[in-house]
Amino acid sequence: MSEPTGLDQPAGDSAEEWTADDIPVSTRRRFVITGANSGLGLETARELVRHRATVVLACRNTDKGEAARDILLSLDPDADVEVRRLDLADLSSVRQFAESLIETTDGIDALINNAGVMAIPRRETADGFEMQLGTNHLGHFALTGLLFPLLRHQAGARIVTVSSGAHRFGKIDFDDLHGEQRYRRWRAYGQSKLANLLFTFELARRIDAAGLDMVAAAAHPGYADTNLQSAGPRMSGNRFVERATSVFNMLFAQDAARGALPTLYAATASGARNGGYYGPDGLAEQRGKHPKEVGASARARDVTVAQRLWDVSEELTGVTYDL
Repeated sequence: MSEPTGLDQPAGDSAEEWTADDIPVSTRRRFVITGANSGLGLETARELVRHRATVVLACRNTDKGEAARDILLSLDPDADVEVRRLDLADLSSVRQFAESLIETTDGIDALINNAGVMAIPRRETADGFEMQLGTNHLGHFALTGLLFPLLRHQAGARIVTVSSGAHRFGKIDFDDLHGEQRYRRWRAYGQSKLANLLFTFELARRIDAAGLDMVAAAAHPGYADTNLQSAGPRMSGNRFVERATSVFNMLFAQDAARGALPTLYAATASGARNGGYYGPDGLAEQRGKHPKEVGASARARDVTVAQRLWDVSEELTGVTYDL
């Protein structure tokens, strides 16, 4: 497959001090956000609702999803917000979610692949995948492919996948993809976040090759204060580390609203480009007042690995893309 011009360029300049106030009014535009009941997902939904978008909160726990919806409706009682169940760690749930959306929706303007797990003890998904790769990458790969018919016919549709600076220490281990031989929780997390970028850049190349009016982009929040960091220690029963993480977040992390800005830019800004990657504009991309285009590791730009991961992902999920 030929390389499209400009797709794999390094980091660009700041997005001209873009803020959430610059989100265009989005009346009747439909956004689907995974993991939208808390943290970055909820903040993303909050700003989209503020700008009159229709928002689907795709959540594993629908009770928490309904609580998030109540928060959004308290900001705007007329907001168009819907909760639908989606468990990315279960491909049957992913298929059910996609099928129900296709039956009831004419199109999607943006899919925001936000949900994720981080540095947890080894677990497996319902389909036998290592949990971090299965949730963070394979679940979103399947969801995006199944919803692609709703996206490709919407002019200028966006697919935004949330990655992490942790992709820099990730490596796709095709010989032990699911950590069955040796599992290191942080290495597995880095692999899943690297997979998010490889997927995004390969999808962008395929969109270009097909001549589609779509944008596939990635974003990362920097170091944002969410409940993501405490999940691993909590699952391990390490209450000391869980509490220490909360204190560290309080002292050093930026809030989730700031962390959501790169995602919002990728999902709504006219300057966001196909194959772009966006993060905070501050020191070491850990925090910032504005999003900017950022660089990715050489591994994330490896076309051969990206194509192989795509093939493996299709084989594991049974989902192919209508390109």
